[in-house]
Amino acid sequence: MRHRMVRESGGGHQKRNTGSPGSAPAPDRPVREDRFAGGPAGRAPDRAAGRSADQPGDQPAEQYADRFADQEEFSRRTLAAADFPVYGVVGGAPVDGVPVDRTRAGGTSAGEALAAFETSGGELRWVEVQCGDWRSAAGPYVTVRTYRPGADRGEQLPELEDLVEDERDRVYEQLGVDEGDGPGRVRALRAWITVDGEPCAVEVHEDRPVPEPGAPAAAGPEPVWAGRLRVGGLTVTVCGRGVAPGALELGSIGDFERCLRGRTELLRDLAARRARHVPVEERELPPVVGMEAHRALIAQSVAESAAIEAQVRVGRTPRLPRGLRGEVGAVRWEAAVRQQMRLATETREEAVAAVASMVNHLNRLSQQTHWLVGTPEGEAAVEEVVRYTVFASEVASLPAQRAWAQLWRERPGGGGAGVWEDQRLAEQLWLSAWEQWRAARR
Repeated sequence: MRHRMVRESGGGHQKRNTGSPGSAPAPDRPVREDRFAGGPAGRAPDRAAGRSADQPGDQPAEQYADRFADQEEFSRRTLAAADFPVYGVVGGAPVDGVPVDRTRAGGTSAGEALAAFETSGGELRWVEVQCGDWRSAAGPYVTVRTYRPGADRGEQLPELEDLVEDERDRVYEQLGVDEGDGPGRVRALRAWITVDGEPCAVEVHEDRPVPEPGAPAAAGPEPVWAGRLRVGGLTVTVCGRGVAPGALELGSIGDFERCLRGRTELLRDLAARRARHVPVEERELPPVVGMEAHRALIAQSVAESAAIEAQVRVGRTPRLPRGLRGEVGAVRWEAAVRQQMRLATETREEAVAAVASMVNHLNRLSQQTHWLVGTPEGEAAVEEVVRYTVFASEVASLPAQRAWAQLWRERPGGGGAGVWEDQRLAEQLWLSAWEQWRAARR
């Protein structure tokens, strides 16, 4: 008698999203109005950002416009309550020391815009503004983030390396340009940035990506730099591309209206791009043969987990390599679900649940063992999990498949110590079943 894995609904390609800006927060939970959402055409963004303008759907134009107005008014009220100075670039982001002409460069794409802010417990924690040509990977483009007084004593501020990677994330998400994953060629520099007319020393972290093999060095991505400085008791971070730190002049912002209008304009632009996006579920995808879609999805998922673990081990902020994010993962997920529906004769809900269980099974096995990746027995295990998922085959690892089905089905959503102890014992039985399978193979 064949044993069929118990499936639960849900699952899907994972997106790292948070709640909408301006939504009611839980007490003392930071609320972040983040960088603008909207990746390249057809690509789901990975980072939480501007959700209220990210998914226009089928809303009437008047209602859609109201959402922009509400977003702008929410930001206006928040910034009006700021009890510390907020700094930005004076005169626009310069090229070769000459400020950009906003009109000639095309409206606020070369001017100021509110990029992000964060509140906690009703208190504004930091504000970030941007200046320059956000549509160009060459820049010039600068972001300036001002933290409230004492922020560096109460929390660990982002490392400069993370600010550089955040900027490369922005270019990837908004422009579809993958500048490679850092670190590349790194330099620590000392520079001077003019603040309110006075030169201020700043330590700068510069990262120049290493060109692909065979590519001319001159054709590679531009360096991105980030620096941190102290201004009158405040911590200010600056990140830029296409402009040297010494060419910048910062000053406190007296009127945020230009920044607010700039943000709204950018949100409209990005939302228009998203409106042209066709969800992957509605697209015609290239044909796949047999269970290749399942294998490709597993390979990517395991690679994602390994990349995150490697970054955590060396103390870096965990983030997926850009080549593993967004569109490529969504397409692989959808291809595997469609093939599961066809080969296993399942509904879409059943197929989504089956694929979710399969991916999580092998992800956890890769995290709990040393043999799944890069060994013959690991390849055999993947094949058996795939065949069991699709056809409920009587594979040699059937006890492990059944143990995982119970472990996955009964995973706790909460509960006390007893629930977690039951889960721990179930995981031990599952891993033991895989070890017995390995011993039998030997």
